[in-house]
Amino acid sequence: MRKLENKWIRAVIPALFIHCSIGTVYCWSLFKNDIASYIGKPIGEVEWAFSLAIFVLGMSAAFGGRFVEKDIQKSSQLAALFFVVGMAGTGFFIYQKSLIGIYISYGIVMGIGLGIGYLTPVKTLMLWFGKQKGLATGFAVAGFGLAKVIASPLMESLLGARNSDGNLVNATNIYTMFYLLAGIYLVMMLIGHLLLKKPAGYEEESVQSTSFSYRKVLTNKTFIGIWLMFYINITCGLALISQEKGILAFIGFGAIGLVSSLTAVFNAGGRILFSSWGDRLQDRNSIYKIIFISSITALLLTVVLDGINNSSAILIILLLCVVNAGYGGGFSSLPPLLADRFSLNSISTVHGLALSAWAFAGLTGNQLSTFILEKTQSYDMMLYVIMAFFMIATLISQFVVKPDPVNLESEEMVANEVIVK
Repeated sequence: MRKLENKWIRAVIPALFIHCSIGTVYCWSLFKNDIASYIGKPIGEVEWAFSLAIFVLGMSAAFGGRFVEKDIQKSSQLAALFFVVGMAGTGFFIYQKSLIGIYISYGIVMGIGLGIGYLTPVKTLMLWFGKQKGLATGFAVAGFGLAKVIASPLMESLLGARNSDGNLVNATNIYTMFYLLAGIYLVMMLIGHLLLKKPAGYEEESVQSTSFSYRKVLTNKTFIGIWLMFYINITCGLALISQEKGILAFIGFGAIGLVSSLTAVFNAGGRILFSSWGDRLQDRNSIYKIIFISSITALLLTVVLDGINNSSAILIILLLCVVNAGYGGGFSSLPPLLADRFSLNSISTVHGLALSAWAFAGLTGNQLSTFILEKTQSYDMMLYVIMAFFMIATLISQFVVKPDPVNLESEEMVANEVIVK
């Protein structure tokens, strides 16, 4: 049994099983039109199910951090329950042609499973990997990014053939697909639940439950700075990624599917590259400067060389790959950065609070680029705005996020310690 007690079996593999399951939320674009067609609702109304899922993901992570901190076995079990019930429920409500039911099942129930499941393996990975915290979180979050690459062919197969109009030949496949996926992900997440385990001898500090101060975190300048730059990175990433297909079509590039797969690989690769790179830096905050500056450089090259109007596929693909890599790297670099500033003992709680930025970015990212395009009809203007936001994020990283560790003990706890001494 000792052979099973190692970081790969007890941390990496279960994290990948959990994150490769919940990461399929990013496959939404593959079947959203089929849902809208089957239930007879406009795609704009159906689209809110995905936005709601991302919002609930962030908020459930924000409020569920303390629960995850206390018991990863219960949290991984609960994540599997909510995610699978939400997945199966989505299939049921598609069959019932109930948009409200889809909002509840896909957006709320599954969203809760997403948030708790996303948090659950992170601290365990960092405990097992010690000084390679970035590499550890990169493995898990890469699973979230790779889920789309892995699940897309399976979903296309389950949906079956399409007619010349792009509609499903057998429309009922849309809800049966959710039932089958619920069964597959139940098995995967239960395997992750059973394997996930903290290192032998590790015990949570007993003072954590009484000494942790939410107020100190939420009002701390460094935390606010990290929250803002994380929010901006996601918002800018989603603003560009959501227009990926439109930009490629505008410049007349035909192999859109190939580019989509390529950017997904960069998204996943960036999660491992940037976070593991951060392990070698004196201050992990520097990795965010690298992410922001590389994104600004790619945007500036595209604008200066007029890549869109000149239909320069190389520049556009380079831009999409760089921003996707930075988007993914921002996720995986967040937990170790927070652990450095706020201690590993409270990481699940603090990480959960920081993920609330994802909730709000999920509601604003796509809408930002859509709003700009509606008002200006210019992809270049969209790139200028995104570049300006990345510049703001760079300034925040440089001047707001301080390198010093933060004491999270409540004032009452500090006072008690003084009395004891």
